[in-house]
Amino acid sequence: VPKWALKGYSYEELSEVSPDHRFIAYTMYDKDKDSFTLMIRDLVTGTLCDKPRADRVSNISWAMDGKALVYIVTNEDRRPYRLFCSIIGSNKDDILMLEEPDENIYLNIRHTKDFRFITLNVFSDTHSKVYLIRASDPLSRMTLVWEGESQVHCIVEHHHGHLYLFTDAAREGVCVNSHYLMQCDVESPGPKSWKNVFLEEPGIILEDVDFCNTHMVLILRQGRKLRLCSVNLPLPENIQVPAHLSDFHPLDLPLPDHVCQILSGPNYDYYSSTMRFTISSPVMPDAVVDYNLLNGKWQIVQQQNMLHERTKVLYGNAFASSAGKLSSDGADLSSEDLGDCDWNELSEYYACEYYDVPSKDGVLVPLTLVYSRKHKQEGNPGLLHGHGAYGEILDKRWRSELKSLLDRGWVIAYADVRGGGGYGKEWHWDGARTKKMNSIYDFVSCGEFLLEKGIIQENKLAGWGYSAGGLLVASAINTRPDLFRAAVLKVPFLDVCNTLLHPILPLTAIDYEEFGFPVDHEEFLSIKKYSPYDNIQKDVPYPAVFVTSSFNTRFGVWEAAKWVAKVRELTQYDPERPVILNLTTDVVEESKYLETKELATETAFLIKMVNNT
Repeated sequence: VPKWALKGYSYEELSEVSPDHRFIAYTMYDKDKDSFTLMIRDLVTGTLCDKPRADRVSNISWAMDGKALVYIVTNEDRRPYRLFCSIIGSNKDDILMLEEPDENIYLNIRHTKDFRFITLNVFSDTHSKVYLIRASDPLSRMTLVWEGESQVHCIVEHHHGHLYLFTDAAREGVCVNSHYLMQCDVESPGPKSWKNVFLEEPGIILEDVDFCNTHMVLILRQGRKLRLCSVNLPLPENIQVPAHLSDFHPLDLPLPDHVCQILSGPNYDYYSSTMRFTISSPVMPDAVVDYNLLNGKWQIVQQQNMLHERTKVLYGNAFASSAGKLSSDGADLSSEDLGDCDWNELSEYYACEYYDVPSKDGVLVPLTLVYSRKHKQEGNPGLLHGHGAYGEILDKRWRSELKSLLDRGWVIAYADVRGGGGYGKEWHWDGARTKKMNSIYDFVSCGEFLLEKGIIQENKLAGWGYSAGGLLVASAINTRPDLFRAAVLKVPFLDVCNTLLHPILPLTAIDYEEFGFPVDHEEFLSIKKYSPYDNIQKDVPYPAVFVTSSFNTRFGVWEAAKWVAKVRELTQYDPERPVILNLTTDVVEESKYLETKELATETAFLIKMVNNT
């Protein structure tokens, strides 16, 4: 057993290798303290450095070419409020660079890809600021490079004398619906020095951007379609910004069909022209792909191979046409042909369909369906996923644990309800705070659509939600308990009113912006209207529900217990529709074994409950 396990540590959270590859700084989760402890290991000798050894560390960044480490510490309420600099090998105490006593102000740091600068984000409910710290002299004066309103996303990068700002802040006082990119000279930075790089193009959302020495890579979304393209750096001097993206002659990088998410990899080597991305699809295992930006060539470096003997047994001769083109690990790394088989895509066996479902107020809600081509028929059972909070994109990636349901004829559905991400900030805020009921109406409308169209058989629809998604599914059950046969709620947010009235709880303060501020009477009434615990229907049959929670300070285990007890007390009792509370002493995601065990239990529960009809 590793020594760190014996001391109560369970897993690593942050890790950063120094620019000279001599040290690695990382944080380990301490179960006893329920916080992250900072450690530095010498990669040459393999020994741990004597300092720094700080608790409650939320961010780390190297400086002085690996001779110093800058890090942020949180207070007991998990607010990042102190910025320190530790000189590696020095016996002196770490230097306090900044302390924010204001309980409403939070700190965050990151280094630019070239390790030339460290950016310090200072944000609160009223404003956001970004400061620039020279990595070569971290104790020198910080430079304010940007400031704006609260609740905005700001990332600053540096490339050959230019700063680039990726943000969704208001432009000239006008709110924007998505992110955009700006540029300024590093020698004359300031809040008023920025210029837009690209002209706004209707219907196109800039989701992310990554940099290396020779290129910037853009992740773009147009409706449901994602695009990955590279632009040469530095930008041509003969093109005056802002300009249309097409003016920079971007190179479109190849992607498979049905891409639902593109995530940029660490891409630590700033001077490499090869960049790594993870490509996800509902009908393809995640593919970790290296793209050569100089010639557009690509290769899959890691991907789970689902085209194995079981697939051959299930689907017969169709397997051979694709299997012959695949290498032993499921990916043809040398092929120039960009067909589906090169991506180890499973659309030959599992179909992916898209619908736009009218919600209660007429807004069209994107709905994605995945099902087995062999087992699809009218009246299949189905599982409807939803999240709809924090502007986060619903996870529609291929999940191998769902293969068991797909091969039994289940339809897996994903409802991109308002409150979630992928369709701009307006889509997010139209399902937040006093408009939170829109998320619930959207989810119910998608469930009704599946039954009305005969895609899923009546009394065979199940719901699935994690965290805030548990709130969504539980609220939908309160609204239409007859719509669902079963549901799985994982560490759900169920007692919204009470939790938001107790700011001492770890996650309460950051949830005000998303769910509402209950001290305000109007917002309190809005919260009470959708709070799952406060809207359980009396003497009505409810679906079977499997609720999981954890004895951990980050999650209110009492919320799940209270909700389960109240549902059992108020609703009609049916032994074939049990409401089960499953509690664990650990965060399940910390252990792959525990996670697999829990997923198997959830799947067995869904199959048994739906088959009872």
